Amino acid sequence: MSATWTAEQILALAPDASSAKNGKGLASIRKWVVLGQVELAVWGECQGSGKNPYRTQIDLSEPAFQCSCPSRKFPCKHGLGLFLVWAEQSTAFSVGTPPSWVEEWLSSRQQRQEKRTQKQKQEQSKPIDAAAQAKRASARAAKVTAGIQDLQLWLHDLTRHGLATVQQNSYQFWDMPAARLVDAQAPGLARQLREMASIPSSGSGWAERLLSRLGKLHLLLEGFQRLESLPAETQADIRSLIGWTQTQDELLTEAIATELPNELQNAGRDGSKEILRDHWLVLGQHHTEEDRLRIRRSWLWGQESQRSALLLDFAHGKQPMDASLIAGTVLDAELVFYPSAYPLRALLKTRHHAPTPMQEMPGYPTIAIALQAYAQAMSCNPWLERFPVALQAVTPVCEGNHWFVQDSEGRFLKLSDRFSGSWQLLALSGGHPVALFAEWEGETLLPLSVWTENKFYVLKGDAL
Repeated sequence: MSATWTAEQILALAPDASSAKNGKGLASIRKWVVLGQVELAVWGECQGSGKNPYRTQIDLSEPAFQCSCPSRKFPCKHGLGLFLVWAEQSTAFSVGTPPSWVEEWLSSRQQRQEKRTQKQKQEQSKPIDAAAQAKRASARAAKVTAGIQDLQLWLHDLTRHGLATVQQNSYQFWDMPAARLVDAQAPGLARQLREMASIPSSGSGWAERLLSRLGKLHLLLEGFQRLESLPAETQADIRSLIGWTQTQDELLTEAIATELPNELQNAGRDGSKEILRDHWLVLGQHHTEEDRLRIRRSWLWGQESQRSALLLDFAHGKQPMDASLIAGTVLDAELVFYPSAYPLRALLKTRHHAPTPMQEMPGYPTIAIALQAYAQAMSCNPWLERFPVALQAVTPVCEGNHWFVQDSEGRFLKLSDRFSGSWQLLALSGGHPVALFAEWEGETLLPLSVWTENKFYVLKGDAL
């Protein structure tokens, strides 16, 4: 097989804890009456409570799942169970021509991909009404400018009264100006204000943390006032933080129009080299939810380019999340980076081969070097909310009620209080140095994965 998977990687795809538990319950060849495989697909029939067995299939090139069971969860317990059986007992699968129901599904996936490609080409060839586009952009800019002027007055009032009374204010104190910013089509600023609402009740040091966030917000507003005088990449950062968005089709169209040969794309980092093919290590993923909108951050590291990349996926309500990215694997793929003074966010443009298992975790040799890289990134984009940090050898340490990691030079980094997998991390390390990947949030680390004894492990996420 072209790839092998660990149980931890597969179970990380489960939409919830019950699906993971039920999937493990089906991870036995006794549960399956038929098991088969070809190079990039596996299938099986699982006898359930009904007359006919459920037909389950997996396209390993992403991977993607399909099952005839009535579950709306994705992947369902049968998909997880089949994947676990294949990962652990692939010799139990017969090799041969897929049955018609598998061939039909694989063929339909190929046809949908061809239609998407054709639609993208049609969208790219559509004529653009530049006058109407400019009129809409001008109208929105006027609304955002008015909203920002209103926010600046609100900030001046807040600083004039001082922060001493902020703890007495209700959530409405933050939510009302945030709502006005939504009306002014500046949702990014509204999100930042709502995030600040919890800081006054966050315990010791809240005033410093709130002042830091207010300072960054003030810097952002001042940057907007001087937007035309700033470099194009910084303009893109400011516009993105305020709430201007760029659709995936727009990004792909612009990137393809400026596409350069791959050897030149690898040469450096600037706004004209946005498409980058590499072997991308999926180092860690973090899931969060805001108002029924589930968000997944996937952090990648390019083996040849030595660059980080961030892929964002969204799913609303019970809509299934894309299950094709698995932490601990390597993708041979092209990414398109969003314009930024420190490009991190990217879009997956093309996959060239099926993912393969990660063989090692890269990382900074010491905490000091990692913090130097963070400082360099902040000098390019002072509004970075989180920074990917991989450390080659750190040891988890508990001091009092707080957890830290310590490197070979004796330096410490504090783990986030939201991190709920400290004991798991300590158990995996056995008290010895391990390679760790985490999100650095400016003051604390939020660990996402660990590499020890030539094996990749997904760590439990934050407790909130």
